[in-house]
Amino acid sequence: MFAIVDIETCGAKFDFRKGRIIDICILVHDGIRVIDKFSTLINPECYIGGFYTNISGITNDMVKDAPKFHEVAKDILSFTEGKIFVAHNVGFDYHFIQDEFASLGYKFKRDTLCTVKMSRKLIPGKKSYSLGNLCESLGIEIFDRHRAEGDAIATAKVLDLLLQLKTQNNAYKNKSLFQIMSTKTEAIKKYVLDKLPDSCGVYFFLNDEHHIIYIGKSVNMYTRALQHYNSDLQKSRKMLFELINVDYIETGSELISLLLESIEIKKHQPKFNTKSKAVLFTHAIYFERNEDGIYTFKLDQFSSDRAYLHAYTSYASARERMDAWIERYTLCLSYCNFTDNHPCFHYQVKKCNGICVEEEPVDQYNQRAEELIQEFTFPHANFMILEKGRHTEEKSFVLVSNYRYAGYGYLDEQQTIRNIQDTAAYLESTMYYPDADAIIRTYLKQKNCKLVIFP
Repeated sequence: MFAIVDIETCGAKFDFRKGRIIDICILVHDGIRVIDKFSTLINPECYIGGFYTNISGITNDMVKDAPKFHEVAKDILSFTEGKIFVAHNVGFDYHFIQDEFASLGYKFKRDTLCTVKMSRKLIPGKKSYSLGNLCESLGIEIFDRHRAEGDAIATAKVLDLLLQLKTQNNAYKNKSLFQIMSTKTEAIKKYVLDKLPDSCGVYFFLNDEHHIIYIGKSVNMYTRALQHYNSDLQKSRKMLFELINVDYIETGSELISLLLESIEIKKHQPKFNTKSKAVLFTHAIYFERNEDGIYTFKLDQFSSDRAYLHAYTSYASARERMDAWIERYTLCLSYCNFTDNHPCFHYQVKKCNGICVEEEPVDQYNQRAEELIQEFTFPHANFMILEKGRHTEEKSFVLVSNYRYAGYGYLDEQQTIRNIQDTAAYLESTMYYPDADAIIRTYLKQKNCKLVIFP
């Protein structure tokens, strides 16, 4: 069974404010003839520009009282369920409908068949395979061109002809429609997308030697993989050319996905990942109070045994950050261990307020220093962040111990952790790199997280 689909839109690409479906027709085809139909205008809830009105003839007044997409979504599901989704240049219609459903929080997924690709195989040699030009060359008349129902009926007639030509072609008559159409890349794409769930986690793209060539994370791994295939970036095209297989780890938690992605990239060094690959942290910026109670900062070689604000993979990147902090927080060069001179050079050029010559009160200077420290340290020494688990009866946690990331794990939904020692039995990963702390700090600033604070 086939569901022959055509849509008209008010934009070339899906966008919730512009570029939505304004007309749809679905013809149910049993392999011999059309046996059912669903056709309607759709109110896109946005303005239809003159360019698209000129193409389809559909005006804003025509769709004013038409149903909205969410009001016909169940009909679209019903008319396409269990059927092969057929369209002329199927990627356009299918992905538009997928995006409309995605905006409703639903994953629309059907097997697809493209009459353009099939026509190229079974009717070779045509100058153009656009619906209008192909139908003209085949003597198929299109009534109501650039309206969904008119174009869907024409596509159905093309499909009828293609099914007839398939039975007459010795090379193709014993092959399925998908075997005729599919290329290696399309077969792999279908395999990859079918394998990935629409859940939160980390995914691994593999080449033909089973080497990991890319690691990514997403709250919806299926949707993110689909974005790779729809990307026009040269890097994405090169990666997809090498892609043969996919693996994944469901996490349930977006934060765990971020942490796990960073760890796995460092471990495997994938060819097409450019960020988070450094495993050696050489320098860090440290802080303490001196005997006079003044906050001091120091750029020094990295040591995991010392409390630090931030760690870096090179002296140059650490120095660049330190210089930026000195300017932003008006820090004194003398108390950043860049000079022993009192006054420091910045005082002489009016970039230091004079803490180095006792002109600025210690409390005033320390207030700015504390703002910096608070920005790059955790709010508590020991705590865990609770998030969703991999299923409804589970919750996840990320543990911070002694101001440092200590691992993640999972608990039963009803389980309670009374102290930090209890977490040890549930930790699934404790691998540590300094940039994990930065990932967690950024996440805490962006999200409203549930914390359990330990003494």
